Amino acid sequence: MIGRRVLQKRVWNNGRRWLFPSSPPSPVPASETTEYFKRQFSTHVLAAFSSPNNNPVNLKFPYMENKCKFFSSHAVADLPTIGTVDVPLAQTGEGIAECELLKWFVHEGDEVDEFQPLCEVQSDKATIEITSRYKGRVAQVLHDPGSIIKVGETLLKMAVEESRVPSESLVPSVILGNLENEKHLDTKLNKDCTGGVLSTPAVRSLAKEHGININDVQGSGKDGRVLKEDVLKYAAHRSIIKDPSFTATPDLGELLHGEMSSSHVAAKVSGHLEDTVVPLRGFQRTMVKTMSMAAKVPHFHYVEEIDCDALAELKASFQTNNSEPGIKFTFLPILIKSLSMALSKYPMVNSCFNEESVEVILRGSHNIGIAMATPNGLVVPNIKNVQSLSILEITKELSRLQQLALENKLSPNDISGGTITLSNIGAIGGKFGAPIVNLPEVAIIAMGRIQKLPRVADDGDIYSASIMAVNIGADHRVLDGATVARFCNEWKRFIEKPELLMLHMK
Repeated sequence: MIGRRVLQKRVWNNGRRWLFPSSPPSPVPASETTEYFKRQFSTHVLAAFSSPNNNPVNLKFPYMENKCKFFSSHAVADLPTIGTVDVPLAQTGEGIAECELLKWFVHEGDEVDEFQPLCEVQSDKATIEITSRYKGRVAQVLHDPGSIIKVGETLLKMAVEESRVPSESLVPSVILGNLENEKHLDTKLNKDCTGGVLSTPAVRSLAKEHGININDVQGSGKDGRVLKEDVLKYAAHRSIIKDPSFTATPDLGELLHGEMSSSHVAAKVSGHLEDTVVPLRGFQRTMVKTMSMAAKVPHFHYVEEIDCDALAELKASFQTNNSEPGIKFTFLPILIKSLSMALSKYPMVNSCFNEESVEVILRGSHNIGIAMATPNGLVVPNIKNVQSLSILEITKELSRLQQLALENKLSPNDISGGTITLSNIGAIGGKFGAPIVNLPEVAIIAMGRIQKLPRVADDGDIYSASIMAVNIGADHRVLDGATVARFCNEWKRFIEKPELLMLHMK
């Protein structure tokens, strides 16, 4: 608005600038505004100047009418304007540089309210919904699901009312009615459409790499838009059909997801199949970074066997006397609580290491992380302040985190702030594992499955016992073998004699 008022008040008296008045002599109906500007602006503009000999010189400058941005201030004030704003990917957390776009909640042309969810992205730490700061209409979606987007990069463009456009983005402009709309439509069609097929430049480029005519691909997106997945499926299907030894049509969905048995594949397709490139995204991408850093840390491992007979009896008792619906007791909550009791005596195991300052920070809270294998990769949410929770409270919190992990809905707070990690490989069936610390933590524990094994008593009698093998991986820059061994013995004591939990529990 300030720019318009300046243009209205400014007097152009320094020579004859234009060959027509700066505003129409009488009000122009809105329906005739476009035609009025067409008449006033020809393809050339004449300007009069004086030469040093006072001889008038007329210069003719080429001028394209659809490039003009600054016109009569009265005409600008009379025309309704709409601003287009870029909606960027905001900073989703400390140290986050990029996110994967999981899905869109809106499409081009949709009306959007303020704070309405636009899309869902996944960072290194959590899944987050991006909401709208504006009320308007989605003008252009710039990325497909599965894309990696840098923080600050534009997600989409929105058409909003001028009053809602940030002041720094306002520029006095005129939209020449149907001419501007036709130009926008032509640009959109040229960008998204090739031979009548809707697609993005990235998808067309992918099709070109595979030597595919994109017009032959059946699109599964909105309005038949061809997506990246459509191109990849078409490429895989074509490679199978072209195989000279192909005898029958395999289930393509099974083939792409690796669900066909080797004998099934051999029976249907013999010969060499093309390799499939699988980009790592989300939590899998995070694991690449964290494990690469952890590999530089000097590790040592301490292995012990723990008798879980008493633990099994306690779990059975909890389940028998359970009065809360929806709660299922397992070994894990008891192991978590007993671990917290041992950490209280050996706080160095519940610490983190600052490599720059060469300092160890003894953490006051026992935020015990639980490694969980999900369809989206390995994730480690943590239970906060275990030292202050009961076994029942730990059970409920563990169930909540497991459900959110399966739905890929963990928040940044659920994943950050861990002080030590438990990896329950026994839930899958493994006996033994050699875990790598989850920096900046200094210890991680892998627990194998509990199995009945023969043991020899002090008097020589042989009996069966429920044995669980544990392997503690430690950062050898901070923890020495003796400290880890004593800590493990303390934890083992609480597991083999769970009545001690009642004695020491606060």
